[in-house]
Amino acid sequence: MEVISIILVTVAAFFILHYLNTWMNNKNTNFPPGPRILPLIGNLHSVLFKGLHQTLLELSKTYGSVFSIQMGMKKMVVLAGYDAVKDALVNHAEEFEERARVPIFEKMDKGMGLSFSHGENWKIMRRFTISTLRDFGMGKTSLEEKIAEECSHLIQRVQSFKSMPFDNSRHICSAVANIIVSILLGNRMEYEDPHFKRLLDLIYENIKIMGQRMVLLYNVYPVLGLLPGSHRKFQKNIEELRSFIECIFLKHLRELDINDQRGFIDAFLVRQNMEKSYPQSYFHNDNLTGLIRSLINAGTDTTSASLRWCLLMMIKYPHYQEKVQDEITKVIGLAQPTYSHRLQMPFTNAVIHETQRISNIVPMSLPHETTRDVNFRGYNLPKGTHIIPLLTSVLHDKKQFKTPEVFDPNNFLDSEEQFMTNDAFMAFSAGRRVCVGEKLARMELFIFFTSLLQKFLFCLPPGVSEVDLTPAVGFTRSPIPHKMCAIPRIQ
Repeated sequence: MEVISIILVTVAAFFILHYLNTWMNNKNTNFPPGPRILPLIGNLHSVLFKGLHQTLLELSKTYGSVFSIQMGMKKMVVLAGYDAVKDALVNHAEEFEERARVPIFEKMDKGMGLSFSHGENWKIMRRFTISTLRDFGMGKTSLEEKIAEECSHLIQRVQSFKSMPFDNSRHICSAVANIIVSILLGNRMEYEDPHFKRLLDLIYENIKIMGQRMVLLYNVYPVLGLLPGSHRKFQKNIEELRSFIECIFLKHLRELDINDQRGFIDAFLVRQNMEKSYPQSYFHNDNLTGLIRSLINAGTDTTSASLRWCLLMMIKYPHYQEKVQDEITKVIGLAQPTYSHRLQMPFTNAVIHETQRISNIVPMSLPHETTRDVNFRGYNLPKGTHIIPLLTSVLHDKKQFKTPEVFDPNNFLDSEEQFMTNDAFMAFSAGRRVCVGEKLARMELFIFFTSLLQKFLFCLPPGVSEVDLTPAVGFTRSPIPHKMCAIPRIQ
């Protein structure tokens, strides 16, 4: 009898919650349409089986460029296609500039730092970050020299394999990470440094964890945080990373010379010291920790993944690799590649852009949130509405690209084979939340890519006949582990 009572109470609670949820959602009669929802789980069942961005792509074919989806009890609005995403993030930038509150990221940063910060804190940290990155070379020749130096270390590492098969992931990640590390600290780190290796391990383990179903379930039902699972490993890694970062900036604080700032951390500490008498100052240690973590994550993962995809595409399409190398020989010769060379190398520039487009590293961008009630494209979106800009739908928009579903550098070349920009190239997102390191990433990609192809011919290992373009499981779309051969070019 007791068991029956528990079952009846559970069923009753289930339907009461479903009724309340439906009533709350129906209060807004002009909300974007979406698929039918199930009690308590909404559309979660579809996402768990097919994956989130693939599910949203399919739904956009039925519901159009602005539609809704429900994850558990929370409604979200999805923007699909170039026109809708641009309209929101660019034309209505102020209304869509806030970062959505996602449980795992809120627990990680608590609204501090940059990537997942909110309101005035985000605005101040963003302004400081952009100006400080410029001060330390972003977009300038001095930073190109750092990238060129790192290229030489990476090339030496690749040469050490003597044309034998190797997995490039660790080496490329180390080289790319060293650029942002040198900006933060004022010096690079050795690839075999155990602290550096552990830092990269923590970053990439968490990126992998964020793509797992348990994290999705935790974000939908935060109460699951009480249970064991990968979400708890994620938090443990964050705590270790926080301790690592705190040790770094405490060391910098002890050695700080106001008149000789070595890098980004020193600049923050100087500003912190200037505002120490202001109780409401945003320049405190929590923001510094969040900023460093944001910059290391963003400055390592997406760029290194893009570079690895570039090399895979050159192996997949050897005729394109040959054409890139012909252009390198013609324009650069044996000199050190510089970012300005891209202006004379339309095909190479197109290959890099096309790789970023087709590899679709961050398919859903980072989620946004409306800052106030807004009528958008005929729909009423209340303040605090969770917004998903579906970047994969922009990068594959048939109205914007000649051949959106295949790898084709001609998507960025005009009829005279000159490089052609495209506003729908939103690999770095768009609007006020666009990636602050976009200029740095573009510079790194071009110089690393051309430097490697200047020195090596990349191909599959003996006995391997197919290039596997399956992305690894993770928050971003990186290549799965693979081996390749780098054959020194005869020049």
